[in-house]
Amino acid sequence: MRHVLALDQGTTGSTALVIAEDGRVVGRGYREITQHFPQPGWVEHDADEIFARTVEAAREALAAAGVVPEAIGITNQRETIVLWDRSSGRPLGHAIVWQDRRTARRTQQLRDAGQAEAIYASTGLVTDPYFTATKLEWLLKERARGIAPATLAAGTIDSWLIWKLTNGAVHATDPTNASRTMLFDINALEWSDQLCALFGVPRELLPEVRRSSGDFGVAAAAHLGHALPILGVAGDQQSALFGQGCWSTGKSKNTYGTGAFLLLHTGDKRPVGGQGILTTVACGPGGEAAYALEASIFIAGAAVQWLRDGLGIVERASETEAMARSLERNDGVYFVPALTGLGAPVWEPEARGTIVGLTRGTSREHLVRAALEAMAYGTADVLEAMRGASGAPLDVLRVDGGAAQNDWLMQFQSDVLGVPVERPDLVETTALGAAGLAGIAAGVWPDADAFHRSRTFSRFEPTAGPSVARQGLGGWRRAVRAAVHWARDRDGA
Repeated sequence: MRHVLALDQGTTGSTALVIAEDGRVVGRGYREITQHFPQPGWVEHDADEIFARTVEAAREALAAAGVVPEAIGITNQRETIVLWDRSSGRPLGHAIVWQDRRTARRTQQLRDAGQAEAIYASTGLVTDPYFTATKLEWLLKERARGIAPATLAAGTIDSWLIWKLTNGAVHATDPTNASRTMLFDINALEWSDQLCALFGVPRELLPEVRRSSGDFGVAAAAHLGHALPILGVAGDQQSALFGQGCWSTGKSKNTYGTGAFLLLHTGDKRPVGGQGILTTVACGPGGEAAYALEASIFIAGAAVQWLRDGLGIVERASETEAMARSLERNDGVYFVPALTGLGAPVWEPEARGTIVGLTRGTSREHLVRAALEAMAYGTADVLEAMRGASGAPLDVLRVDGGAAQNDWLMQFQSDVLGVPVERPDLVETTALGAAGLAGIAAGVWPDADAFHRSRTFSRFEPTAGPSVARQGLGGWRRAVRAAVHWARDRDGA
């Protein structure tokens, strides 16, 4: 039995899984990392701590498994940037995290100067501090003034881990991570000289871009007890897409977490986004570069958390399934959970949470059901916009995340979409994708299909005929229009 070590370096911690070729997790490790908030709107991580905690998690997983894996796969928080000295390997201060907003004024200047259209044409991204380019521009101005660029290296967390694990022998990334920097031309699949010039980023700072499934050097034995090849790398959401078996046109996945992350694979042709839908680089079945549409729903599971913690309507999220089942229909009650604005496809940051359709007969069960329905309806709206933009079909939705454990919600989601919904046995699909990319390169699995056959799924088929779920879409969209109108009708006229 052969094995792969998957390193999943996330925003709040590092997870390591040892995954056997039959799909079992035989070893697991986890370490939290510290969050730093030096000023309002600033979010930072200690890159040295990230590496140390990732190694600790990996050692824990390997000790539990008692095996020597064939390869390492790495997946990571995507838009967090590190700048470091090549000779010493020491970071120039903390890493700037994807959540950081310190460059908001700079991105507004770029939009005002009419640069956003050209940036989108090259990168598929909106001009926003979320992405890496303006963070790196800030680091170079504030922490590297007067330092020769040739002595420095920069990269996202995958590049940092690869550099450290290989003791500085390899400075590389993959196309999925590169595509989130706002410095990478996703049409040519290479760093953009024009964007590097715009942001004042010397090309020699940036990592070599290598295929997601392939050679990223060898982790030195001093770190994990054995010299292990690094053979798979992908950003977290694209890794989850691959881990869910979505590597061809029409395959999609949704992660129901605090918010929801949706990706729709569109094959080897770049699709057009818009309406808050981004175009990003994904992986084909052999780890080759492909394309996907990506969108975020700001509030998903957080709506249930609010019902629990803010209103005290439920004590535990697990209660919501039985409460929703207790009603045959929603009786016209809809909850638009715009608690932090509305994301794709409406994109109205000033919208706020809205509940419509209340009567004397409304119960707490109605509010709970409305919160669950909102996840399904919001997902349907985003996927419809993605299909319209790309022309890609939707033949199945694969799901993960905490709320995906709710069987009622998954059946309702299938009914709304009119396609099957599949939930994997292993919900840690981010790490699984990295393992698959590495394992295919290592020969643990001969190809992507063999890798996917190691998984089992719970399948939810759409209800035959007109369903209550589909019939409710009109009411949901009417409620969304009400929330948007409230946000935009500022003078009350």
